[in-house]
Amino acid sequence: MNPGKIAVIVPCYRVSGTIEEVISILPNMIDHIIVIDDACPDNSGRFVEGLGYDKVDVIYHKRNQGVGGAVMTGYLKAMELGCDIVVKMDGDGQMDPAYLCDLIEPLKKNEADYTKGNRFVDFKMLRTMPKVRLLGNNILSFFEKVFSGYWHIMDPTNGYTAIHRNILEKLDLSKIARGYFFESHMLLHLNLINAVVKDVPIPARYGTENSSLNICKTLISFPPRLILGLFKRIFLKYFIYDFNMASVYLVLGIPLFLWGIGFGLYHWLDSAFSGNPKTAGTIMVAALPLILSVEMLLQAVNIDIQNTPRRTKRKNVYD
Repeated sequence: MNPGKIAVIVPCYRVSGTIEEVISILPNMIDHIIVIDDACPDNSGRFVEGLGYDKVDVIYHKRNQGVGGAVMTGYLKAMELGCDIVVKMDGDGQMDPAYLCDLIEPLKKNEADYTKGNRFVDFKMLRTMPKVRLLGNNILSFFEKVFSGYWHIMDPTNGYTAIHRNILEKLDLSKIARGYFFESHMLLHLNLINAVVKDVPIPARYGTENSSLNICKTLISFPPRLILGLFKRIFLKYFIYDFNMASVYLVLGIPLFLWGIGFGLYHWLDSAFSGNPKTAGTIMVAALPLILSVEMLLQAVNIDIQNTPRRTKRKNVYD
């Protein structure tokens, strides 16, 4: 089974101490290794060029664009080189090349359009993950499921990914976030074009490398972007691209919920300050819309879960 040409993108920023090992142990089946020197102060790109490896293309950014910007540059170069499957690996050695074949196998079999690593499978492996990263991932994972619409995936910020050219060509790369939010933003845009995403169990390797990811900053900056992205996805998928029962439940459920909260809060405060209890009828006028709205919103969530992009059985594209 011939998967076509395969490229590996390696964003580089302060990884001169680990990049050589990453490149040296990549499997021979890789056709192109695209190294992106993202204005690295350690001159990682020059260091890679000096190694003299075949199949390596080094691209330099004049200014730092973030890991997302480096990956987008790599995607464009991979398409220019005619590659069919594009893998993204970090240059810090945390992504084990031994699992690269597992990562691209669903793409070769046409079971998925985009695959990503999932570190949350093996309990023994989880014990090796730094506690701060584990905590941050657990906090963000659920909200990212809601945001992206891929309810079946875990570890959504995992950067060990592979994508097929067919789906890559449908994406507007200029609209995808350039910083550390890009993995999450990528999932949002993949959902909007109904790309099939699949998790692949891959343990991470943590050594002495320094991460430039600021966990506290991430936990502060991610939630507002997740909320805005959720609104965008719901609006496009359920009011522009389609209109179904989830749309009806949202149209009815959200106003009823807001009415119930507003009406109930107003009369609760009025009763608290005046000392006069409200009648059962007043309470029901607040409670009934809340009960109905919660039921409607839960039904909308259920429909959204059922609408997660999935692959229907069809002939393998490589047969």
